Amino acid sequence: MPARTGAEFLQGLKEAQAEVWIRGERVDDVTSHKSLQGCARSLASLYDMQHDPQLKSEMTYESPTTEDPVGLSFLVPRSTEDLEKRRAMMTNWARSSCGMMGRSPDFLNVVITAWGTAGEFFARNRPEFQKNVEDYYVYARENDLTLTHTLLNFQKSRRAGVIDNIDEQIALTIVKETDAGVVVKGSRLLATLGPLSDEIAVYPTRTHMVGEEAWRQSFAFAIPCNTPGMKFLCRESVDHGRSSFDHPLGSRFEEMDSIVIFDNVLVPWERMFLLGDVEICNTYGAQTGYTLHTGHQVTTRNVAKTEFMLGLASLMVKTLGSGDIDVNQQRVAEMIVYLEVTKACLRAAEADAFENKWGVTCPDPAPLNAARQLFAETLYPRMVEIVQLLGSSSLMALPTEADFETVLSPDVSRYLATDTATARDRAKLFHLAWDAACSAFGGRQLLYERYFAGDPVRNAMLMYSSYDSGPLVDRVKEFLDWEE
Repeated sequence: MPARTGAEFLQGLKEAQAEVWIRGERVDDVTSHKSLQGCARSLASLYDMQHDPQLKSEMTYESPTTEDPVGLSFLVPRSTEDLEKRRAMMTNWARSSCGMMGRSPDFLNVVITAWGTAGEFFARNRPEFQKNVEDYYVYARENDLTLTHTLLNFQKSRRAGVIDNIDEQIALTIVKETDAGVVVKGSRLLATLGPLSDEIAVYPTRTHMVGEEAWRQSFAFAIPCNTPGMKFLCRESVDHGRSSFDHPLGSRFEEMDSIVIFDNVLVPWERMFLLGDVEICNTYGAQTGYTLHTGHQVTTRNVAKTEFMLGLASLMVKTLGSGDIDVNQQRVAEMIVYLEVTKACLRAAEADAFENKWGVTCPDPAPLNAARQLFAETLYPRMVEIVQLLGSSSLMALPTEADFETVLSPDVSRYLATDTATARDRAKLFHLAWDAACSAFGGRQLLYERYFAGDPVRNAMLMYSSYDSGPLVDRVKEFLDWEE
């Protein structure tokens, strides 16, 4: 099957009918539900880009199995040029969502691709798992799947350090092995895009390791989202069913985060990739290299998101005529610095790429880790703050689209116009700024960026322990020993 169209993606969701719950209601059709349909359409537009005559060569490549065009995010990079080619594809998708979709399909596509090249690692657990993971990569690529994932167990109490506190009563746990497969029961969080995905991947994460006794919580697998016994419990939606004028981001890019409940779910043997080996699960990311490729995808998206925020800020000061104010110039210049630093980290990661043990070209982790940590803790929160500061009262003086259709329209048009924009254009722009920096959608974006890569403190601990500062220490010691 070649790369899917948007219509094929939507039809697949309709036919699958996964069990999805929102605000006490079971969703009959995720493609038409008021809280999900906007993002479903946006995802469909991503798939349609693969068939745009002007973009097709940037979005797809020839399948090594069928020779049909397949999504370029499934490409196994064998050179720096392949990384750059894949980045161009991911940039097209990221820019189409203003960088606001953190779980566009390319994120999990690069994960599955990295697994598919590291089959020997999975064979160390059980020999048959190598074929399972290699077959699954081909299946995902040839069917152009949209995947969600879930990495974390609920914890009744948090333990200091990177080892999770596992409680078998709530954590996703192996119940039994049968001839047909493995039965699991429990819960996981947080499946972003879960209701709008074809399949779910369940696997360990490097920032939440398990202890030696947690063999029953050590596994990796992927199954369809409509597998019997599996339920997606969604948070309150940030898509309020309003127009794209009033909520331009929330009406289009509500990815939806969900808790996943597994009620004695059977995972077929051919979908199991790891099982019952704590040590292997705790080294999963480092051994397969998938985190390097997600870092590449994430930083590509962050560049697009920073471009959007910079463009938004620049248009805001132009519209208000406040671009000559020195503090506003300083604030916008600060965002320019953020963009160029993030771009530099991305290019440095590609320039210093290396070949891993599986023969895959991987971006250099150091600049990617630095870019991800900096973006989550400093850059994005500050950009949100800058938009708020630049907008000030204009973010409150916001007539809705409906107000332009009432008897108040002449007054609104007269009093809200600026030297460079009509009242309607001003309102439309500042609704966008509100949605990016102040609305429920904007709040979720800020929280997401802070934590989607895991606990920033744990990430810093891992960076501290893995970064080779030895040569720098030696250089300082040499200087201290230097005598005139």
